Amino acid sequence: MSEINKEDYKGVWIVAEQRMNDIHKVSFELLGKGHEIADELGVELAAVLIGAPAMKEKAKELVSYGADKVYVITDEKLEHYNDEMYANVLADLAKEHKPEIMLTGATAIGRAFFPRVSIKLNAGLTADCTDFELLKEERNLLQIRPAFGGSLMAKIATPERRPQMATARYKVFKAIEKDDSRTGDIVEVTPKPESLDAKSSFKEFIEEVETTVNIAEADIIVTGGRGIGSADKFGLIKELAEAVGGAVGASRAAVDSGWVPYSHQVGQTGKTVSPKLYIACGVSGAVQHLAGMQSSDVIVAINKDPEAPIFSVAKYGIVGDVFEIVPAIIERLKK
Repeated sequence: MSEINKEDYKGVWIVAEQRMNDIHKVSFELLGKGHEIADELGVELAAVLIGAPAMKEKAKELVSYGADKVYVITDEKLEHYNDEMYANVLADLAKEHKPEIMLTGATAIGRAFFPRVSIKLNAGLTADCTDFELLKEERNLLQIRPAFGGSLMAKIATPERRPQMATARYKVFKAIEKDDSRTGDIVEVTPKPESLDAKSSFKEFIEEVETTVNIAEADIIVTGGRGIGSADKFGLIKELAEAVGGAVGASRAAVDSGWVPYSHQVGQTGKTVSPKLYIACGVSGAVQHLAGMQSSDVIVAINKDPEAPIFSVAKYGIVGDVFEIVPAIIERLKK
């Protein structure tokens, strides 16, 4: 492994995520945290935005949320996410400008292409971080994330490599207040033609039609587990979610059984959520599931097994039959 001169690397970058030409809210949250880190280091905070030429109009929005500079990498081929192309153009930019820290959201997109970038840059990468601390003298970023199913918090550093790279979970940081009067530099970047070569190509985006709220955005989530028993009975979970104005979640067992689509899965192999209220119905509480929801503000567990692990993280536990308790809750809510 070749040695690097760490003094050549300066600045904090937030790699913004866009979907259908709208910037994902996790990007604004990371700009808030990135602002703190950049101020402490005394460096510039930059955002990187990748997309079609029309995305240039969105660059000012990133400035309004704290970016001192925005690199906008545009080409018609970049309109829709492609992990190969996005990794290529971002790695090219990072090799040229040498940021010391690069952060992006731990979304499906961030998790897919950021590892490719870290390999191209020969850099370390920590996934699913919930916080960051700075060792200012060494200019090392401590990347904090749950480990061993959430039983402890690991602090990870990559002191010998640059840039220091991490993905951060959605809804763990607060965006700073938007200020449209803020000014910043917007730098348009034309990608290298060879960086736009990819083995895969975008064909069509099929949007899943949902009657309930997206679990990543929801303040209230009602989740069903193996204890629900069947797809037909899962309708009870949907009914409770609608009654409380929340989203429908599911354990891996429920998804693997084909009762609900994967987009509802909560856990290490699904989505990490942090709602104000999480209601777990018939969920045993495997460590993989707990890792994806235990940071919820209030957890209510309903399970007939008093020894179920879900009760270890629940603020309120109800031991009993889901099919007796949930209908009673729905009836009371309707009144």
